[in-house]
Amino acid sequence: MSNYYKNLDNLRKKYFEILSDTFPEWLLDYVDCEEMSRLAGISMLCGTDYSSIYNYHSFNSVLDHSVGVALIIWHFTHDKKQALAGLFHDISAPTFKHCIDFMNGDSEHQESTEERTEQIIRGSSKIMSLLNRDGIKVEEICDYHIYPIADNDTPKLSADRFEYTFSNGLFLYKAWGLDEIARYYNDISILKNEEGIDELGFNTKEVCIDFLQTTLPIFANYDSDENRAVMQFFADIVKSMNVKGFINVDVLYHMSEEDVCNLILNCGDEYLRQSFIKFRNEKSIYAGDSPVDDRYCVSVKGKKRYIVPLVKHNKGGRRITDIDLTCKEAVEQYKNLKRSKYIGFNFNFVPYSFEKEK
Repeated sequence: MSNYYKNLDNLRKKYFEILSDTFPEWLLDYVDCEEMSRLAGISMLCGTDYSSIYNYHSFNSVLDHSVGVALIIWHFTHDKKQALAGLFHDISAPTFKHCIDFMNGDSEHQESTEERTEQIIRGSSKIMSLLNRDGIKVEEICDYHIYPIADNDTPKLSADRFEYTFSNGLFLYKAWGLDEIARYYNDISILKNEEGIDELGFNTKEVCIDFLQTTLPIFANYDSDENRAVMQFFADIVKSMNVKGFINVDVLYHMSEEDVCNLILNCGDEYLRQSFIKFRNEKSIYAGDSPVDDRYCVSVKGKKRYIVPLVKHNKGGRRITDIDLTCKEAVEQYKNLKRSKYIGFNFNFVPYSFEKEK
């Protein structure tokens, strides 16, 4: 039996059963590969699990998310190549995930770490052996962007966007239960969007409206002042660890988040250690339109995440915002949410930089 599957809790198994009636054995062979297994120690919430500001109900790993994406794609396409592209789409996720995009200056798009995907796949003898077994080329599964069911541009509905909305809402925010997820999921089919491209969409207007209105408050968390402050702090402290030679970027693709947290606490640099302890104990942030002195204060934008689904209309699909005024107004209100220009914490922390070290 698959090591991954036998260790799943009952709630996760029931959730996966909604996404796909069967859990293909061939897929589990890939899930059990070392390069995928390491994702169990990386959170979907990008460092916020380690802040006292947040109190999530459980842990949602990048590995579980990746499996869920693959199952959604398999359910709707029964195409191994597309399902594997979905499974591998986060195989290059580093420790603290999109915090490293923040470190790389890519806070708005959060795609800077994807460049290692093909390299990691080609470097795995186990994955390459399985691909050879299944007659699949690396080029067919290393870029999930080429499959519109797997991925597409915001605010369209893709398997990736669908899954983390479902699982974060279920396991972290308790925004809904399995019955609600099944209600939404079972109303989905593949429709043609305004560009004539396949896209997941709802069959029923009322279900689509309910989904949009329920999910907007969840999406509001992802670029909130608190979220951006936590992610930028992790970006800065990891960069500082790198500057001082305690860590290098390559290590972030091998260590778990808990291991990196322990490394920060035991690195021997008392300034970094105490700053990290203060960060973990902070229960609130500073947020305002002006910078403040003598405290950690940054100005950084986040990625606006949301879904405006298609709903079945005649022989294709139309955006729910094109046929329902309430949804259109809700989306516009969400897009215009005011975020603070400056955010930070009530303690001083000045990150180390390579320039200062010279």
